[in-house]
Amino acid sequence: MLRYLIRRSRWLMLAAMTASIMAGFCGVLLIVQINAALTADADTRTSIAWTFALVAVGLLCSRMASAVLFERLGQTCLAHLRQFIVRRVMAADLRRLEQLGGPRVQSALSEHSTNVAQFFVSLPVILTNSVVVMGCLLYMAWLSWPIFLAAMAVLGLGSLGYHVAHLRAIRHLDGASREQDRLFGYFRSLTEGAKELRLHRGKREAFATDVLGGSIDTVRRLRTRGMSLFVMSNSWGQFLIYAFIGLVMFVLVTDGAGSNRVMTGFALVFVYMMTPLEGLLMNIPRANLAKVSAASIEDITRDMPTAEPATSAPVERFERLTLRGVTHRYYHEQSDDVFELGPLDLEFRPGEITFLVGGNGSGKTTLAKLLVGLYPPEAGEIGRDGERIEACNRDAYRQLFSVVFSDFHLFERLLEAPRAELDAEGNRLLARLHLQHKVRVENGAFTTQALSQGQRKRLALVVACLEDRPFVVFDEWAADQDPVFKEVFYREVLPELKRMGKAVLVISHDDRYFHLADRLLRLESGQLSSTGSLDTADEPASTADTSR
Repeated sequence: MLRYLIRRSRWLMLAAMTASIMAGFCGVLLIVQINAALTADADTRTSIAWTFALVAVGLLCSRMASAVLFERLGQTCLAHLRQFIVRRVMAADLRRLEQLGGPRVQSALSEHSTNVAQFFVSLPVILTNSVVVMGCLLYMAWLSWPIFLAAMAVLGLGSLGYHVAHLRAIRHLDGASREQDRLFGYFRSLTEGAKELRLHRGKREAFATDVLGGSIDTVRRLRTRGMSLFVMSNSWGQFLIYAFIGLVMFVLVTDGAGSNRVMTGFALVFVYMMTPLEGLLMNIPRANLAKVSAASIEDITRDMPTAEPATSAPVERFERLTLRGVTHRYYHEQSDDVFELGPLDLEFRPGEITFLVGGNGSGKTTLAKLLVGLYPPEAGEIGRDGERIEACNRDAYRQLFSVVFSDFHLFERLLEAPRAELDAEGNRLLARLHLQHKVRVENGAFTTQALSQGQRKRLALVVACLEDRPFVVFDEWAADQDPVFKEVFYREVLPELKRMGKAVLVISHDDRYFHLADRLLRLESGQLSSTGSLDTADEPASTADTSR
């Protein structure tokens, strides 16, 4: 994931890294000039002063350039990362996306993406301070090899402690990342279950304390432990540096020629190196957190394989849709077993109203998802005018359908192809559904969606009509409607769609309107127990017309 982001912004990152390295190099040159000035005579201090000023200006410019470029890089990578996740989600197989669940996707788009972007913001600090630390070590080697080797031993001891702490901290951060995904699901329940929580005090307190509070506390505890280990290892490293300064000044440096310059240089370098080393150690945890988040995003997107390419042109009409031997299997909660839908043999034609009825859990919505191409059949085939629907043309086939599912979603804007009369058509439909006093369509968007569930379903019906597709599917649309609007739906909307030559599939329990259908399909336990027109619907399955 990090390699993908780097490839997308390689030139910007190269420029930012160059500026960071220059900043670190200038920082090391400054400490060299300071040490030289402390031991130089009056004649050479003037030239040292000019060099010092030039290096200081270079340090200022390179740090500013590095900070600006990496900030831009971080925001660019955040945008690329979110676009990448969005594309994978929109292209993913629907069934697999339903199994993953919305909270994991939301966590990837917000928390994990931000952590990865923060890594690029902290990268200039890591690069600059790394160059400073390496440059200081080289300068110490130039001053005195024996003391440099002692310094390396101290740094090695500190690195060993840091590595051990690092391994333990990563385990805590991994656990926090997994719990974070669950926490996003609880956040969604906080708003979607607001009515239920307010009606039951015990449930509300248990959710706030045990579920939501427990998850928040788990994330806090694991992240605190992980980051605390990094802070403790950082303090251990600082202690070793101060201990080494004391060792150099009072033990390792003996009286002799140049001893004053060596002792001054080592003490100055170590004191100067403290801040870059501290910054380096404090920002490495951010890099590790970004690594954990990038791995989480990669796991999520890897579990969302692309369903099919969207290369073929959309299909705008049909004469006959057929399902031949179509089957589908999934876990069924009521029976606690694998449920098999089918095999199904069906045919649909334009200008025909079909009602699909059956008990709860009989597979009606799954059949609708198979028909419209959201689920690929596990066996059998779906065809349009003799053409078999496969992965290469399934997305084009789906463009035949407008669907209002029972768990429908309304977007803020009407995302259909923009046209001049869209607002007028939408407002005409709203008036027909008695919503003109509550909401209007202005500039291609509803003025409000703060409506009841039944009213929002009427908005979804407006959207389906504005899409103007040849096949319209309604999944329990009338379940939340008043008797007045049921009458409008069954006796006015459906006949008008039929007159327009559209095929209509209505999943319904309203048996008082069954006589308005051209054909009635009964689905029980995944099997079509009776199919055909109304006058044959109650006949045995063997005598009913099973081709349509």
